Amino acid sequence: MIAHDLRHELYGSRTELSLPDDFVWPRGKRIAVLIGACFEGWSNDKWPSIGPMGNPLPPAVPDINAIRWAEYGGRRGMPRILRMLARYNVRATVFVNAVIAERFPQLVRAIANAGHDIAAHSGAQEVIPALLDEDAEKKNIQRSIDAIKNACGVTARGWASPRGTPSVRTERLLAEAGLEWHADTLDDDLPYLLQFTGNSLIAIPVTMEVNDLPLHLKHGHPPYQMVRVFEDALRSLRSLGETGKIEVIIHAHVFGRPAGIWAYEEIIRIAQASDDVWLTNWSEVSSHARQSLTKHALPGDGEWSQNSHATQAP
Repeated sequence: MIAHDLRHELYGSRTELSLPDDFVWPRGKRIAVLIGACFEGWSNDKWPSIGPMGNPLPPAVPDINAIRWAEYGGRRGMPRILRMLARYNVRATVFVNAVIAERFPQLVRAIANAGHDIAAHSGAQEVIPALLDEDAEKKNIQRSIDAIKNACGVTARGWASPRGTPSVRTERLLAEAGLEWHADTLDDDLPYLLQFTGNSLIAIPVTMEVNDLPLHLKHGHPPYQMVRVFEDALRSLRSLGETGKIEVIIHAHVFGRPAGIWAYEEIIRIAQASDDVWLTNWSEVSSHARQSLTKHALPGDGEWSQNSHATQAP
């Protein structure tokens, strides 16, 4: 009974519109490679729950090791990532917490000035929407948008929750706040439209395979495995002959270090050398998905309409 009520609360207030069967990326390409970087921070009285040490301290004992490990992102990691992306003329999506925009406004401004897409990533890494009530979640979303706007003058177009964990109401609240897309789901291969009363939101499902946090930090694989996993995913998509995508994500405090960033760079080099790959970011994917869905909306409808590709929530 509880599970049924939860699913109704999650899915009952929305409808979904899927991309058409003949969907392809720009210029007829079948594979999109999304380049992303997470620039993350914790509140002043918090610290990462996972870090480079395998023996966690007792609860409530400040983990100075973890605090300073995370601070590497602002000191060295993000500037190094920006220099590398500039060498390859790549415009990535950078996921930024409000605390990061407040602590490093000049660096966030440099991200925007370089032409990168900046997405809101909650107030701080420990502020997880699933743990908030509706009023607190609304305030957290607005704080995240405002902090980025105050730092660099850019209004974030997209959102990702820490841990990728929204609440049952996050999608609706993001749409109401004017955001265009979110990356808080792992339920599909391609984007789809979420339609609410009066507004809509593109869901861009993510994968976790080419991501330094689970691959390296959680499971202990060396950086070269990230390149291997990317090559395997690329090979698989080609053999399937399907339109698909691969997300490549590193964290400024993890693979922003010399030992890891070479893998990020190598993946970008492979993608740029591939004729069948669209090297892109989340906001560009969102825009292309909306354009494709617009072409398939029924004529005469004022809002997004359900058609043969529309699906009811599960």
